[in-house]
Amino acid sequence: MKRRSIISRKQKIILLTFIILFTTSIIAIIYVDNDLSQQNPILYNYEIIESYAHDEMAFTQGLEFNEGFLFESTGLFGQSTLRKVELETGKVLESISLADKYFGEGITILDNRIIQLTWISNKGFVYEKDSLELISEFTYPTEGWGITNDNSQLIMSDGTSTLFFLDPDTFNATKQVQVIDKEPVSNLNELEYIQGKIWANIWNQDKIAIINPETGNVEGWIDLTGINNEDRQDQNKVLNGIAYDSEKDRLFVTGKKWAKLFQIEVKKID
Repeated sequence: MKRRSIISRKQKIILLTFIILFTTSIIAIIYVDNDLSQQNPILYNYEIIESYAHDEMAFTQGLEFNEGFLFESTGLFGQSTLRKVELETGKVLESISLADKYFGEGITILDNRIIQLTWISNKGFVYEKDSLELISEFTYPTEGWGITNDNSQLIMSDGTSTLFFLDPDTFNATKQVQVIDKEPVSNLNELEYIQGKIWANIWNQDKIAIINPETGNVEGWIDLTGINNEDRQDQNKVLNGIAYDSEKDRLFVTGKKWAKLFQIEVKKID
């Protein structure tokens, strides 16, 4: 009986050791797999499909495509506007100016409302889409950079590596995610929600990050180097502005004070 008891204890120890090693191996495999997925986003370049005229005085901060028209938010103190633009000609059809104390930033359209951020005033504005009539105002504790929506929540950037999810009625934050590609990705600027992913301009860089909204992982990078061959000596003339036509699957990009807006097709780099 004593010997059987000793063997039983040994067996238990062996079994427990095996379980621990097996579990640790599985966790390690999962961790490595997740880590690899974070380290290896898909790389894309682009093809220009069409180019359109764009107001070269527009300091583009937010861009949306809705029902055949572009809606654009422009920045700079004393020059900030919200405007409705004809895609084919670049003609400004309607425009309202913000008070001189506000620096216009990103916009998004949800439930026939245009939501517009301002940079350092901690204030946003809500407009009726068709008339551009101001409906209400709201506040937030951070800087305002870019904003988009997933049809249920607003998603906002503040220039850091953090994205904030907001209730579209109360504008209270419901959650936040940190954007990661091996390390935090900061300077998240203008945003667009496209086919379940968040696309983000990176301020002062000619590239767009494709972000998983649940994890914050960067799943792709679009290299837009060379898309605008204008004189880029003005450091403010940076890529900024993403608009998506979901009905016709068209993607548009432009930049601050660019004379052109481009329809592009994104292509995976083999």
